[in-house]
Amino acid sequence: GPERRGDAGCALPAAVDVQPACLGLYCGRTVLSVNGSVETYGDCGVCPRGQRTDDNKICRECMGSPDRYDWLYLGFMALLPLVLHWFFIEWYSGKKSSSALLQHVTALFECSVAAIVTLLVSDPVGSLHIRSCRVKKLSDWYTMLYNPSPDYITTVHCTHEAVYPLYTIVFIYYAFCLVLMMLLRPLLVKKIACGLGKSDRFKSIYAALYFFPILTVLQAVGGGLLYYAFPYIILVLSLVTLAVYMSASEVESFKDLLVRKKRLVVLFSHWLLHAYGIISISKLDKLEQDLPLLALVPAPALFYVLTAKYTEPSRILSEGGNGH
Repeated sequence: GPERRGDAGCALPAAVDVQPACLGLYCGRTVLSVNGSVETYGDCGVCPRGQRTDDNKICRECMGSPDRYDWLYLGFMALLPLVLHWFFIEWYSGKKSSSALLQHVTALFECSVAAIVTLLVSDPVGSLHIRSCRVKKLSDWYTMLYNPSPDYITTVHCTHEAVYPLYTIVFIYYAFCLVLMMLLRPLLVKKIACGLGKSDRFKSIYAALYFFPILTVLQAVGGGLLYYAFPYIILVLSLVTLAVYMSASEVESFKDLLVRKKRLVVLFSHWLLHAYGIISISKLDKLEQDLPLLALVPAPALFYVLTAKYTEPSRILSEGGNGH
């Protein structure tokens, strides 16, 4: 056979051990053993959980921690069930809101405990910190769409969580939310919601049994899209819902807002959402530039109150009638 080295000590082409190229965007070789500075690699395939490929197609442990934008995204996904809980509790409690406050507090407790438990069970276990891989592009969320077919017949399955753990941690959180709700809320509602009819009593819980599967499918299908779009979704939704609420409550002046505490609570809640959206878009990278943007938070509510009297439908109709 050919010798490993020629007379000049140069490697001969026949002796070079060339591994076949690792195809596919997310396929990689796992590190089997490390001997000093020499690493031994396995076959090209799927990376284990908690790892993703580097530039050389080698599976590496995710040793980073989520950046500020990642935490804001996780916060948004955590807020979704809480806001929906609050909405349906309010919707079904109607005029009898004495029991609603306790349900609101319980929903907040459920979601907070679920979030803490989710962080504790994530790697590293027992810590509120999580280790993660950096999100580089949208395709990182949809690795199942990039399985290569080298001969156009057999597909090499390399689907793994390249954005570990941002994709699966949301499902774990929703599962804990659901379990805690089923343990706590029925007992609470049975005790306190005596004013409501038997059929109305558990409607907010039934609503949650519908929206949790919807949120799960939303994360499964649109997780990556939500990751990039959630700041704008927050701003648009908070603007629309604030306008709808103020219109339904017939708020036409600042006095109308101050009459009832509930309206002020709703207003401040929307302002917090506005602020969250603005912070998520700006990421507060440059504080001196981004913090003044938070002064825009009350602007939509002020604009609505100042222009409400000019857009009153009855006034527009009467003026239109006078014009004819």
